[in-house]
Amino acid sequence: MNARTPRRIAARRTAIAVTAAASALSLAACGVIDSASGSSGSAAPKKGDDITVGLLLPDKKTTRFEKFDYPLFKKQVTALTNGKGKVLYANAEADKTKQNQQLEEMIAEKVDVLVVDAIDAHTIAPAIEKAKDADIPVIAYDRLAEGPIDAYVSHDNELVGEVQGRSIVEALGDKAATSKIIMINGSLTDPNTARFQTGAMNELQGKVQIAESYMTKDWLPEVAKANMEAAIRAVGLSNIKAVYSANDDMAGAAIDAMKEAGASTIPPVTGQDASLEAVQRIVSGEQYMSVYKSFILEANNAASMAVAKVQGRSIEFDALTRDLVDSPTQKQIPSQLVPVVALTKDNIKDTVIQDGIYTVQDICTPDYAAACEEIGLT
Repeated sequence: MNARTPRRIAARRTAIAVTAAASALSLAACGVIDSASGSSGSAAPKKGDDITVGLLLPDKKTTRFEKFDYPLFKKQVTALTNGKGKVLYANAEADKTKQNQQLEEMIAEKVDVLVVDAIDAHTIAPAIEKAKDADIPVIAYDRLAEGPIDAYVSHDNELVGEVQGRSIVEALGDKAATSKIIMINGSLTDPNTARFQTGAMNELQGKVQIAESYMTKDWLPEVAKANMEAAIRAVGLSNIKAVYSANDDMAGAAIDAMKEAGASTIPPVTGQDASLEAVQRIVSGEQYMSVYKSFILEANNAASMAVAKVQGRSIEFDALTRDLVDSPTQKQIPSQLVPVVALTKDNIKDTVIQDGIYTVQDICTPDYAAACEEIGLT
């Protein structure tokens, strides 16, 4: 592996070509951690296997957090601590005040390390300061929180936006320059939103006509649907040639708005997170693409970072955090940026099915059986 490099290196652009096989790479394959024994050549650990890791996730509406991230994270902590490590879990259900309270409760419980997916990056900073004062390391997960963060694991979020934007331009082909598109962006309180939008604009600016652009409070699908309805009124349904949606739930809401407005054919719509519903919409042709971000790699590596940090395994921790990312309150945070994949009907087998996220049976329910057969997904 190479030495740490700044986050926006040209080599990371190649991540869009990485298939889901990358998510099967284990830390052991890198020579970083022996998951069976947790052994390495590093100094003696600060703590043994009897550790408690606090995991705070943001909401339950986004399918991945409860179905994938939490169980994967817990399984990896268990594996790395010979079954002795515990995960204290809390989900804030999209309530930033509740999440701050949950974090402070975990500080009071004297957890050994905190892994936090912040609803509001700025609001949570004082609670993170309290964790620091209590000598509890904090790892930002999926979203980069403000405050004194020890590490960050997520994806190259500008690259996510670039993959989405490029997909729209490719779908429109030689009609792109004259095509009006709608942008349904995420929440202003989520630091990832600006990065997704920046990445998308890198690909869309000057190549398409952005007719309307909206921010979506708390990523709520009902807000996204209302925004899409406003766009239809402002631009005209027949004039909308593509929709940039920052995630899958909002993509579904935008598609519903167009169908309810009378659309017989849905223009290309982007998404992110590869939810089961989105994959089914991709199979049926209602959604053009999603961005698949390996839950396995992100959750496993976050758990590995947390265990390595509290056990004093600096070699493993450094090997996991070879990128550097800046937040508004901190420079050069040790980070890992996991590759992403543009998910279309052409690579479902090579991504979410190969990684064991879904089975063919999960996707190809009776309503989608004919569409699955048409694209060879049987």
